[in-house]
Amino acid sequence: MNVTNGLTRLTLFMSMVLIGLTTGFQPKGTMEIKKEHYGTVDGRDVSLYTLANGTVTVKITNYGGIVTELWTPDKEGMVKDIVLGFDSLGGYLTRHPYFGCVVGRYANRIAKGKFTLDGVEYTLAVNNGPNHLHGGIKGFDRAVWEDEPVSGKDSVSLKLSYLSKDGEEGYPGNLRVTVEYTLKKTNELSVSYEAKTDKPTVVNLTQHSYFNLAGAGSGNILGHLMMINADRYTPVDSTLIPIGELRSVRGTPMDFRSPMTIGSRIKDVPGGYDHNYVLGRVGKDLALAARVVEPGSGRAVEVWTTEPGVQFYTGNFLDGSVVGKRGMPYQKHFGFCLETQHFPDSPNHPDFPTVVLRPGEEYSQHTVYKFLTE
Repeated sequence: MNVTNGLTRLTLFMSMVLIGLTTGFQPKGTMEIKKEHYGTVDGRDVSLYTLANGTVTVKITNYGGIVTELWTPDKEGMVKDIVLGFDSLGGYLTRHPYFGCVVGRYANRIAKGKFTLDGVEYTLAVNNGPNHLHGGIKGFDRAVWEDEPVSGKDSVSLKLSYLSKDGEEGYPGNLRVTVEYTLKKTNELSVSYEAKTDKPTVVNLTQHSYFNLAGAGSGNILGHLMMINADRYTPVDSTLIPIGELRSVRGTPMDFRSPMTIGSRIKDVPGGYDHNYVLGRVGKDLALAARVVEPGSGRAVEVWTTEPGVQFYTGNFLDGSVVGKRGMPYQKHFGFCLETQHFPDSPNHPDFPTVVLRPGEEYSQHTVYKFLTE
Protein backbone atom coordinates (compact mmCIF):
# COMPACT_ATOMS: atom_id res chain seq x y z
CA MET A 1 0.00 0.00 0.00
CA ASN A 2 1.20 3.50 -0.82
CA VAL A 3 2.33 5.06 2.48
CA THR A 4 1.22 8.57 1.49
CA ASN A 5 -2.28 7.37 0.53
CA GLY A 6 -2.47 5.37 3.75
CA LEU A 7 -1.60 8.40 5.86
CA THR A 8 -4.13 10.51 3.93
CA ARG A 9 -6.88 7.98 4.59
CA LEU A 10 -5.92 7.75 8.26
CA THR A 11 -5.97 11.56 8.58
CA LEU A 12 -9.41 11.70 6.92
CA PHE A 13 -10.74 8.96 9.19
CA MET A 14 -9.43 10.71 12.33
CA SER A 15 -10.99 13.99 11.16
CA MET A 16 -14.36 12.26 10.77
CA VAL A 17 -14.05 10.79 14.26
CA LEU A 18 -13.21 14.20 15.73
CA ILE A 19 -16.16 15.79 13.94
CA GLY A 20 -18.42 13.07 15.31
CA LEU A 21 -17.18 13.62 18.85
CA THR A 22 -17.64 17.38 18.54
CA THR A 23 -21.24 17.21 17.26
CA GLY A 24 -22.37 14.27 19.36
CA PHE A 25 -22.87 11.99 16.33
CA GLN A 26 -21.96 8.33 16.57
CA PRO A 27 -21.61 5.81 13.75
CA LYS A 28 -25.17 5.04 12.60
CA GLY A 29 -26.67 2.13 14.51
CA THR A 30 -24.06 2.11 17.28
CA MET A 31 -25.65 2.02 20.74
CA GLU A 32 -23.80 3.96 23.42
CA ILE A 33 -24.38 5.08 26.99
CA LYS A 34 -21.94 7.16 29.01
CA LYS A 35 -21.96 8.78 32.44
CA GLU A 36 -20.47 12.06 33.63
CA HIS A 37 -20.55 14.11 36.81
CA TYR A 38 -23.24 16.81 36.66
CA GLY A 39 -22.96 18.41 40.11
CA THR A 40 -24.16 17.87 43.67
CA VAL A 41 -27.48 18.28 45.48
CA ASP A 42 -27.65 18.17 49.29
CA GLY A 43 -24.18 16.59 49.33
CA ARG A 44 -25.14 13.86 46.88
CA ASP A 45 -23.46 13.42 43.51
CA VAL A 46 -25.69 13.98 40.51
CA SER A 47 -24.91 12.28 37.21
CA LEU A 48 -25.73 13.05 33.59
CA TYR A 49 -26.14 10.16 31.16
CA THR A 50 -25.88 10.35 27.38
CA LEU A 51 -27.77 7.68 25.43
CA ALA A 52 -27.08 7.58 21.68
CA ASN A 53 -27.88 5.35 18.73
CA GLY A 54 -26.12 7.26 15.93
CA THR A 55 -29.26 9.15 14.94
CA VAL A 56 -30.92 10.23 18.19
CA THR A 57 -29.06 11.41 21.28
CA VAL A 58 -30.76 11.98 24.64
CA LYS A 59 -29.26 13.28 27.87
CA ILE A 60 -30.88 12.40 31.21
CA THR A 61 -29.90 13.24 34.76
CA ASN A 62 -30.75 11.27 37.88
CA TYR A 63 -31.85 14.54 39.49
CA GLY A 64 -35.59 14.41 38.91
CA GLY A 65 -35.18 11.95 36.03
CA ILE A 66 -34.89 15.05 33.82
CA VAL A 67 -34.41 14.80 30.06
CA THR A 68 -32.04 17.74 29.59
CA GLU A 69 -31.37 17.37 25.85
CA LEU A 70 -32.92 15.42 22.99
CA TRP A 71 -31.19 15.68 19.61
CA THR A 72 -33.04 14.45 16.50
CA PRO A 73 -32.48 15.03 12.76
CA ASP A 74 -34.75 16.98 10.42
CA LYS A 75 -35.65 15.88 6.88
CA GLU A 76 -32.26 17.14 5.66
CA GLY A 77 -30.35 15.33 8.40
CA MET A 78 -29.65 18.46 10.47
CA VAL A 79 -29.71 17.62 14.18
CA LYS A 80 -31.21 19.93 16.80
CA ASP A 81 -32.11 19.74 20.46
CA ILE A 82 -35.93 19.66 20.64
CA VAL A 83 -36.64 19.97 24.39
CA LEU A 84 -36.67 23.08 26.57
CA GLY A 85 -34.39 23.22 29.60
CA PHE A 86 -31.17 24.65 30.96
CA ASP A 87 -27.46 24.48 30.13
CA SER A 88 -26.44 23.18 33.57
CA LEU A 89 -27.79 21.59 36.74
CA GLY A 90 -28.08 24.99 38.43
CA GLY A 91 -31.07 25.95 36.31
CA TYR A 92 -32.98 22.87 37.36
CA LEU A 93 -32.36 23.62 41.05
CA THR A 94 -34.38 26.83 40.73
CA ARG A 95 -38.17 26.78 40.72
CA HIS A 96 -38.94 26.10 37.06
CA PRO A 97 -42.03 24.84 35.18
CA TYR A 98 -41.12 21.12 35.42
CA PHE A 99 -38.85 21.04 32.37
CA GLY A 100 -38.17 17.46 31.29
CA CYS A 101 -38.74 15.77 34.65
CA VAL A 102 -40.49 12.72 36.06
CA VAL A 103 -43.57 13.99 37.88
CA GLY A 104 -45.05 12.31 40.96
CA ARG A 105 -46.29 11.03 43.33
CA TYR A 106 -49.37 12.42 41.59
CA ALA A 107 -49.01 14.13 38.22
CA ASN A 108 -51.40 16.99 37.50
CA ARG A 109 -53.82 18.53 40.01
CA ILE A 110 -55.70 17.38 43.10
CA ALA A 111 -58.46 19.78 44.14
CA LYS A 112 -57.73 21.78 47.28
CA GLY A 113 -54.89 19.37 48.13
CA LYS A 114 -57.25 16.83 49.70
CA PHE A 115 -58.55 13.35 48.98
CA THR A 116 -60.18 10.54 50.96
CA LEU A 117 -59.05 6.92 50.75
CA ASP A 118 -60.67 4.10 52.72
CA GLY A 119 -62.44 6.66 54.91
CA VAL A 120 -59.27 8.59 55.79
CA GLU A 121 -58.79 12.15 54.56
CA TYR A 122 -55.28 13.10 53.45
CA THR A 123 -54.02 16.67 53.17
CA LEU A 124 -51.34 17.56 50.62
CA ALA A 125 -49.37 20.70 49.91
CA VAL A 126 -51.27 23.41 48.04
CA ASN A 127 -48.81 24.73 45.48
CA ASN A 128 -50.91 25.78 42.48
CA GLY A 129 -53.51 28.35 43.43
CA PRO A 130 -55.96 26.48 45.67
CA ASN A 131 -54.79 23.06 44.42
CA HIS A 132 -52.04 20.48 44.70
CA LEU A 133 -49.89 20.08 41.56
CA HIS A 134 -47.33 17.48 40.40
CA GLY A 135 -46.52 15.96 43.78
CA GLY A 136 -46.24 19.09 45.87
CA ILE A 137 -43.42 21.29 47.12
CA LYS A 138 -40.77 18.61 46.71
CA GLY A 139 -42.07 16.05 44.29
CA PHE A 140 -40.19 13.39 42.38
CA ASP A 141 -38.84 16.11 40.07
CA ARG A 142 -36.63 17.42 42.91
CA ALA A 143 -35.29 14.07 44.16
CA VAL A 144 -31.90 12.48 43.48
CA TRP A 145 -32.70 8.99 42.15
CA GLU A 146 -30.52 5.90 42.35
CA ASP A 147 -29.16 5.26 38.87
CA GLU A 148 -28.10 2.18 36.91
CA PRO A 149 -27.02 2.14 33.24
CA VAL A 150 -27.97 -0.89 31.14
CA SER A 151 -26.39 -1.69 27.77
CA GLY A 152 -27.82 -3.96 25.10
CA LYS A 153 -27.24 -4.81 21.47
CA ASP A 154 -30.20 -2.86 20.11
CA SER A 155 -30.88 -0.50 23.01
CA VAL A 156 -29.37 1.35 25.96
CA SER A 157 -31.24 2.15 29.17
CA LEU A 158 -31.04 4.23 32.30
CA LYS A 159 -32.85 2.67 35.26
CA LEU A 160 -33.80 5.11 38.02
CA SER A 161 -35.11 4.11 41.46
CA TYR A 162 -36.58 6.13 44.32
CA LEU A 163 -38.20 5.44 47.69
CA SER A 164 -40.93 7.93 48.50
CA LYS A 165 -41.39 7.54 52.23
CA ASP A 166 -44.68 7.25 54.07
CA GLY A 167 -46.01 10.78 54.67
CA GLU A 168 -43.81 12.46 52.07
CA GLU A 169 -45.75 15.52 50.83
CA GLY A 170 -48.75 14.12 52.72
CA TYR A 171 -49.11 10.86 50.77
CA PRO A 172 -49.61 7.56 52.62
CA GLY A 173 -47.35 4.54 52.21
CA ASN A 174 -43.71 3.82 51.43
CA LEU A 175 -43.73 3.84 47.65
CA ARG A 176 -40.86 2.20 45.76
CA VAL A 177 -40.68 3.60 42.24
CA THR A 178 -38.67 2.57 39.19
CA VAL A 179 -38.51 4.55 35.96
CA GLU A 180 -36.52 3.16 33.05
CA TYR A 181 -35.63 5.22 29.99
CA THR A 182 -34.65 3.11 26.97
CA LEU A 183 -33.32 4.45 23.68
CA LYS A 184 -33.77 1.90 20.92
CA LYS A 185 -31.99 1.41 17.63
CA THR A 186 -35.33 2.20 15.95
CA ASN A 187 -35.25 5.85 17.20
CA GLU A 188 -37.77 5.22 19.95
CA LEU A 189 -37.43 6.53 23.49
CA SER A 190 -39.34 4.26 25.83
CA VAL A 191 -40.28 5.24 29.40
CA SER A 192 -41.47 2.45 31.70
CA TYR A 193 -42.79 3.10 35.21
CA GLU A 194 -43.33 0.66 38.07
CA ALA A 195 -44.27 1.19 41.71
CA LYS A 196 -45.21 -0.81 44.82
CA THR A 197 -46.53 0.35 48.18
CA ASP A 198 -46.90 -0.97 51.73
CA LYS A 199 -50.11 1.03 52.39
CA PRO A 200 -53.05 2.01 50.20
CA THR A 201 -52.09 5.16 48.30
CA VAL A 202 -52.66 7.00 45.02
CA VAL A 203 -50.16 7.09 42.16
CA ASN A 204 -50.06 8.91 38.83
CA LEU A 205 -46.67 9.34 37.13
CA THR A 206 -45.72 11.08 33.90
CA GLN A 207 -42.87 12.58 31.88
CA HIS A 208 -42.98 16.38 31.54
CA SER A 209 -40.78 17.36 28.60
CA TYR A 210 -41.58 20.55 26.70
CA PHE A 211 -41.08 19.91 22.98
CA ASN A 212 -40.37 22.27 20.12
CA LEU A 213 -39.68 20.19 17.03
CA ALA A 214 -38.10 23.16 15.23
CA GLY A 215 -35.50 23.32 18.00
CA ALA A 216 -35.59 24.49 21.60
CA GLY A 217 -35.82 28.28 21.79
CA SER A 218 -36.52 28.69 18.08
CA GLY A 219 -39.89 30.36 18.57
CA ASN A 220 -43.44 29.30 19.34
CA ILE A 221 -45.06 25.95 18.53
CA LEU A 222 -48.33 27.33 17.14
CA GLY A 223 -47.49 26.14 13.61
CA HIS A 224 -46.95 22.51 14.66
CA LEU A 225 -49.53 20.08 13.29
CA MET A 226 -51.15 18.20 16.18
CA MET A 227 -53.21 15.00 16.10
CA ILE A 228 -54.66 13.66 19.36
CA ASN A 229 -56.40 10.27 19.21
CA ALA A 230 -59.29 11.21 21.49
CA ASP A 231 -62.95 12.00 20.94
CA ARG A 232 -63.54 13.24 24.51
CA TYR A 233 -61.80 15.42 27.06
CA THR A 234 -62.33 16.41 30.70
CA PRO A 235 -63.56 20.04 30.88
CA VAL A 236 -62.28 22.02 33.84
CA ASP A 237 -63.27 24.84 36.17
CA SER A 238 -61.43 28.15 36.51
CA THR A 239 -58.68 26.48 38.60
CA LEU A 240 -58.14 23.71 35.98
CA ILE A 241 -59.85 21.00 38.05
CA PRO A 242 -62.10 18.59 36.07
CA ILE A 243 -65.81 19.15 36.64
CA GLY A 244 -66.41 15.40 36.30
CA GLU A 245 -67.78 15.34 32.76
CA LEU A 246 -66.32 13.51 29.76
CA ARG A 247 -67.26 15.87 26.94
CA SER A 248 -67.13 15.30 23.20
CA VAL A 249 -64.51 17.25 21.25
CA ARG A 250 -66.72 17.31 18.17
CA GLY A 251 -67.34 20.82 16.86
CA THR A 252 -65.03 22.44 19.43
CA PRO A 253 -61.47 23.89 19.43
CA MET A 254 -60.50 20.77 21.42
CA ASP A 255 -60.88 18.50 18.37
CA PHE A 256 -57.52 17.26 17.09
CA ARG A 257 -58.70 13.93 15.71
CA SER A 258 -57.56 15.21 12.32
CA PRO A 259 -54.24 17.11 12.24
CA MET A 260 -54.65 20.81 12.96
CA THR A 261 -52.08 23.48 13.71
CA ILE A 262 -51.89 24.15 17.44
CA GLY A 263 -52.46 27.85 16.88
CA SER A 264 -55.44 27.57 14.54
CA ARG A 265 -58.04 27.79 17.34
CA ILE A 266 -56.03 28.48 20.47
CA LYS A 267 -57.57 31.94 20.84
CA ASP A 268 -60.89 30.22 21.38
CA VAL A 269 -59.52 28.31 24.38
CA PRO A 270 -59.32 30.61 27.42
CA GLY A 271 -55.73 30.57 28.67
CA GLY A 272 -54.60 28.11 25.99
CA TYR A 273 -54.60 24.31 25.97
CA ASP A 274 -54.05 22.69 29.36
CA HIS A 275 -56.52 19.83 29.18
CA ASN A 276 -56.70 16.09 29.71
CA TYR A 277 -57.81 14.07 26.69
CA VAL A 278 -59.61 10.76 27.10
CA LEU A 279 -57.78 8.38 24.80
CA GLY A 280 -59.70 5.92 22.65
CA ARG A 281 -57.76 2.93 23.92
CA VAL A 282 -58.85 -0.71 23.90
CA GLY A 283 -57.07 -3.27 26.08
CA LYS A 284 -53.79 -2.88 27.94
CA ASP A 285 -51.33 -2.67 25.06
CA LEU A 286 -49.62 0.44 23.71
CA ALA A 287 -51.91 2.62 21.63
CA LEU A 288 -51.29 5.80 19.64
CA ALA A 289 -52.11 8.87 21.74
CA ALA A 290 -50.82 11.70 19.57
CA ARG A 291 -48.77 12.59 16.51
CA VAL A 292 -47.06 15.96 16.00
CA VAL A 293 -45.30 17.32 12.89
CA GLU A 294 -43.29 20.52 12.49
CA PRO A 295 -43.77 21.30 8.77
CA GLY A 296 -40.62 23.37 8.27
CA SER A 297 -38.14 20.80 9.55
CA GLY A 298 -40.18 17.69 8.84
CA ARG A 299 -39.51 16.44 12.36
CA ALA A 300 -42.32 14.37 13.81
CA VAL A 301 -43.00 12.52 17.04
CA GLU A 302 -45.59 9.89 17.81
CA VAL A 303 -46.61 9.23 21.42
CA TRP A 304 -47.80 5.72 22.27
CA THR A 305 -48.99 4.79 25.74
CA THR A 306 -50.82 2.34 27.99
CA GLU A 307 -52.40 5.23 29.93
CA PRO A 308 -56.06 6.29 29.61
CA GLY A 309 -55.31 10.00 29.19
CA VAL A 310 -52.86 12.58 27.93
CA GLN A 311 -52.55 16.18 29.12
CA PHE A 312 -51.97 18.56 26.22
CA TYR A 313 -50.29 21.75 27.46
CA THR A 314 -49.06 24.64 25.32
CA GLY A 315 -46.66 26.46 27.66
CA ASN A 316 -49.29 29.05 28.58
CA PHE A 317 -47.48 30.18 31.73
CA LEU A 318 -44.11 30.78 30.07
CA ASP A 319 -43.64 34.54 30.00
CA GLY A 320 -39.97 35.19 29.24
CA SER A 321 -38.94 35.26 32.90
CA VAL A 322 -37.33 31.80 32.65
CA VAL A 323 -34.01 31.99 30.79
CA GLY A 324 -33.08 28.64 29.30
CA LYS A 325 -30.43 27.14 27.06
CA ARG A 326 -27.95 29.53 25.44
CA GLY A 327 -29.48 32.45 27.38
CA MET A 328 -32.83 32.16 25.58
CA PRO A 329 -35.87 33.56 27.43
CA TYR A 330 -38.72 31.09 27.03
CA GLN A 331 -41.83 32.97 25.94
CA LYS A 332 -45.47 31.91 25.92
CA HIS A 333 -46.15 28.88 23.69
CA PHE A 334 -42.44 28.14 23.13
CA GLY A 335 -43.05 24.47 23.92
CA PHE A 336 -45.82 21.88 24.18
CA CYS A 337 -46.23 18.93 26.54
CA LEU A 338 -48.01 15.62 26.01
CA GLU A 339 -48.19 14.14 29.51
CA THR A 340 -49.48 10.57 29.40
CA GLN A 341 -51.40 9.95 32.61
CA HIS A 342 -54.52 9.03 34.52
CA PHE A 343 -56.99 11.90 34.78
CA PRO A 344 -56.45 14.98 36.97
CA ASP A 345 -58.11 14.91 40.41
CA SER A 346 -59.05 11.24 39.98
CA PRO A 347 -58.92 10.54 43.76
CA ASN A 348 -61.95 12.84 44.06
CA HIS A 349 -63.83 11.41 41.06
CA PRO A 350 -64.87 7.77 41.63
CA ASP A 351 -66.11 7.50 38.03
CA PHE A 352 -62.64 8.21 36.61
CA PRO A 353 -60.18 5.32 36.05
CA THR A 354 -58.78 4.44 39.47
CA VAL A 355 -55.38 5.66 40.65
CA VAL A 356 -55.46 3.67 43.91
CA LEU A 357 -52.53 1.31 44.54
CA ARG A 358 -52.71 -1.24 47.33
CA PRO A 359 -50.13 -3.54 48.95
CA GLY A 360 -49.50 -6.60 46.81
CA GLU A 361 -50.41 -4.74 43.60
CA GLU A 362 -48.03 -3.18 41.09
CA TYR A 363 -48.45 0.13 39.34
CA SER A 364 -47.17 -0.17 35.79
CA GLN A 365 -47.36 2.09 32.77
CA HIS A 366 -45.42 2.43 29.55
CA THR A 367 -45.03 5.33 27.11
CA VAL A 368 -43.01 5.42 23.87
CA TYR A 369 -41.89 8.44 21.84
CA LYS A 370 -41.17 7.56 18.20
CA PHE A 371 -39.05 10.11 16.34
CA LEU A 372 -39.61 10.39 12.59
CA THR A 373 -39.20 12.74 9.63
CA GLU A 374 -41.51 13.41 6.74
